[in-house]
Order: sequence, then C-alpha cells, then structure tokens
Amino acid sequence: MARNKYDVDESLETQFDVNQLKRLFHYIKPYRNKMIFVIIIMLTASALSMLGPKLLMVVMDNYIPNENISGIVKMSILYLIVVLVIVITLRIKIKCMAQIGQDIIHQIRRDLFVHLQELPFSYYDDRPHGKIQVRVVNYVNNISDLLSNGIINTITDLFSLVFIIIFMLTINVKLTLICLCGIPVMVAFLITIKKKQRSAWQKLSNKSSNLNAYIAESMNGIRVTQSFVREETNSNIFNTLSDNYRSAWMEAVHYNFMLSPLVDNISAITTSIIYVLGISWLVGGVNGVTIGTLVAFASYISRFWAPITNMASFYNSLLTAISYLERIFETIDEPVDVKDAPDAITMPPIYGDVEFKNVYFSYEKENPILRNVSFKINKGESYAIVGPTGAGKTTIINLLSRFYNLDSGQILIDGIDINTVTIKSLRSQMGVMLQDSFIFSGTIMDNIRYGNMIATDEEVIEAAKTVCAHDFIMQMENGYLTEVNERGNRLSAGQRQLISFARALLANPKILILDEATSSIDTETEIALQEGLNRLLKNRTSFIIAHRLSTIKNSTCIMYVDKGEIIEKGSHDELIRYGGEYKELYMSQYKFLLNN
Repeated sequence: MARNKYDVDESLETQFDVNQLKRLFHYIKPYRNKMIFVIIIMLTASALSMLGPKLLMVVMDNYIPNENISGIVKMSILYLIVVLVIVITLRIKIKCMAQIGQDIIHQIRRDLFVHLQELPFSYYDDRPHGKIQVRVVNYVNNISDLLSNGIINTITDLFSLVFIIIFMLTINVKLTLICLCGIPVMVAFLITIKKKQRSAWQKLSNKSSNLNAYIAESMNGIRVTQSFVREETNSNIFNTLSDNYRSAWMEAVHYNFMLSPLVDNISAITTSIIYVLGISWLVGGVNGVTIGTLVAFASYISRFWAPITNMASFYNSLLTAISYLERIFETIDEPVDVKDAPDAITMPPIYGDVEFKNVYFSYEKENPILRNVSFKINKGESYAIVGPTGAGKTTIINLLSRFYNLDSGQILIDGIDINTVTIKSLRSQMGVMLQDSFIFSGTIMDNIRYGNMIATDEEVIEAAKTVCAHDFIMQMENGYLTEVNERGNRLSAGQRQLISFARALLANPKILILDEATSSIDTETEIALQEGLNRLLKNRTSFIIAHRLSTIKNSTCIMYVDKGEIIEKGSHDELIRYGGEYKELYMSQYKFLLNN
C-alpha cells in the first residue's frame, strides 16, 4: 500500500489467485442449505417458465385450428398458475438472498475490523487512514450484489439455459444448432478483453482509494485548511483526484458495456438466420417446421440469450469483485507483528519493578531510534523522560506497552520479559495517556469509563475530581451526560487532556504512563492538579514525559534522552549540579518564564 500518500496508487503486495475465491466461498459455506433451497425453487420456477412456449405451440397448432375453446381455456388457466408460482418463488428468492448476502457482508466486514484492531501502530503509521477505511466500507459493499444475487442467479441461469436448450432440441434440432453458433464468438471476445478489464477495475479501486484518503485527510485538517485559506488549493487537488477517478470509472465500465451490445448483435444475427431458414422450411414443408413450431422457437430464442446475458453480467461482476477482494484479503492477511507468543502466559499482578536491558529499536532498519537503552526503576518510583523533539522519549513508553517489537534487548516487569506474556494481561494493568488526547463520540461519562467499563458513576466522578475536571464538566449543559462529538471538538485542548487523564486514572493502573499529560493545561489548573497527581503517583510506578520541566522536578529520577541514548540520569538537583544538557534546558525555560 502507498505509504502516507493520497496521490500514489496502491500496489498490491499479494496478487489475487483462485484460492482467494475459495476463501470467499468459505464465508458462503454456512448458508449453503438456504442457498440450495433457493436454487431448487428457482430451478422449479425456471422449468415451469419453459412450458409457456410449448403451451402456445399446442394452442396454435391444435386448439385454434380445431376451434377447441375448452382446451384454450384450460391452457390459459394452466399458464396463469405457472406465472403465479414463478412470482411467489421470485419473491422468496429475493428475500432469502438479500438476508444471506447482508449476513455474509457483515461477517467479512467484522473480520476486517477485528483484524484492524489487532494490527500494530506501525501499520497505521505507514498508511493513510482513508485508504484503510475504504476497504472496510466501500470495497465490501461493492461485492454485496455478487453475494446477494449474482451467485444464485448464475446457477439458476445456467440450469435455465440447459432447460431451454432441451426444449429447443425437442422442437427442432437444426434450428437449435444454428442458435448455438453465436456462443463461441462471445467466449472468444470475453477471453480477449479479460486482462484489460481486470486491470481497469484494479486501477479504479486505486483511484477510489486515493480520493477517499484525501477526503479523510481534508476533513481531519479542516481547521488548518480554513486558517491558512487553503480552500481553493485543496479544491484543485480534489478535482484532480476526482477526475482521475472519473476517467478510471469510464475506462472500467467501457469494457463492461462492450459485452451487452455484442450479445444483442449475436442474438439479432442468429435470430434473423433462424427466421429466414424457418420461413423457407415452412413454405417448403421441410424439416417438420410448422407455424406453431416457428412461433415457439422464436420465443425460446429470446429466452435463450437472456441467461447468457445474465451470466456475462455475472462475469463482469466477478472481475469487478476480484479487484476489491484482492484489497480486502490483503488487509485480512496483513501480519500482526505485535502478538502473543504461542506459549505466552498471563501477566501476574504487577508489583511495579521495570527494567530496560540493552534495548535497540528502529521504525526503519536503516534509521535506529533507540540505541542500547538500559535503566531500572523500582516500585513506586517516578521516572521523567526529557530531551529534544525526536529523541525517542515516546518510543520508550510505546515499547513498554508493547505497541512495537524490539529489535534486540529486553524489557522486564517484575523480572518477567514482557514478550512472554499476553498483551491483554499486560496492558490491562497499565494506564497510558498519550500525546493525542483522543475523545470518542458519546458522553463525557462514557469517555472517562472507556478504560474501565465496570467502574461506577461515583468512581468516574472521583477520578474527574482528582484531575480537576469535575468543575468544568458540571458547568456543561448535562454534566457528565453531555454528548461530545468525535475527537471532542466541542472541548478545549486542556479539557480533552483532563478527560483523558481521568480515563487513565480510572483504570487504576499498577504502572502509569503520562506522555505530555499537562501540555495543554493552564498553569493555574496544573498547580491544582499537582496535588491530585502526587496522591495518585504515591506507591505507583510511573513514567512521565514532559517538556514543561516544572512538572517533573519531584520525580525520583530524570533521564535526558537524545539521539536514542540516555545522556544523563539523576534527580533534578543532581542534574543541576552536574551542569549538563538538562541544566541548560531547565535554565533556558526558567529564563523564558522570568522574561514573560
């Protein structure tokens, strides 16, 4: 997949093969009994529909010449019953297949979503989120019709074609053979355009993915767009992507639309030949052709090409669906790099000792982020991590939570290598507040309870009070039941951080990780918050990343990290006395505060 680019086409990392179609039928398998039932009733209806021309032939050749009114009435009633049966079976088929199709779509989409939740951060770091979203929604929707109608219709049409040919052969063998002459022409045409047709639909899926990626990015960044008056420029980019999609669409449907005129032309030609020969044989009295025979056969000709046209449309739909199935199964097959070892154990209740031993890590192998990082923290101690942007501070705590795999080294909690325990049992005992204070759509109460779904309302409120969020929450129209939209746009940055803070605390973690937890909080709130923090951090192992050094002066130990290495380590007073990078950073902030 294109790496973080909305204007670069995705390249398939796993090419389609026939086994992926087998995987699709794996989703269909649980519904095979229902589908067999639908096929049976549709075949029954198809067989009954073949009686129409036969009944008409009998009426025209026998009952009308003999003025048999009673026979004509009986045939009319019989034909009416046949039509009613066909209508009822069609209704049953539509209802059943709609339900089956949507159930299958739901299962595919569920498998996609579940797998996406298991994929590591690195997967999302490398991909535009719009290109991921389009696979879960659009691509799955695009195979809906194939599952709901295409498969059943094709099977039914195939048997209908057999029935039609049998009935045609019973009427006149020579006329039937003339009718069949057009099929090899159509098959040769399909083989000729198959490769170009599939390539065109793959190109269309790329352009659709690019367009969705840009729309998602634009919506997320709408405030920045309007702040920098980028509306016109962004509209031009959108128009370019939309034009590319439109061109790809026209190319793809061009091949699809070529098939229907071909079938119509072949049908018209063969029908014309049959009429010419049939009339000449009728006049000459050869080959047993009668008026009733010719009328019945003409009726079967139109029925003969209808299922062929439908099967050709199914072929088009199948090629279209293949271009989407490739993307869907590629996502489902994306390896989960950060996962439980086969023999992983449940993490025992955490005591709080943490040790990094010779840890090396890189997002890209040629660009190491952490180099030989080693330190040990005992239960109840708080370690602050400071340093310049891009030094590796956040990476250290991400590794502790096992969001990424180490290149080498070990991370131990209470002497247990975290790679040997289940991820769920590890993370459930840790509270993490990342730099991005993400707020979900829903109530404030739900957002705080997100990390501990069994917490009572009283516990939620107590956590909010601890982080000084209670007062501003109660000032909102519905207090804790106030609805907030996605990303919490109704809230200020500081309010979002306080809610995220309460969420982390409510989980009652044994290890607490705070990544710039107070960066958007005003100084007055921070002072009030500090008392609650001190109470919370007591006897709890904690890691704190902060650029505002006033918040970490009381930490047990402060580590200055630069270029992936621990340059300095010690308490605030020790590092000030040492006179190194930390002191320089602290004094620069102190002077800035004095000047302002």
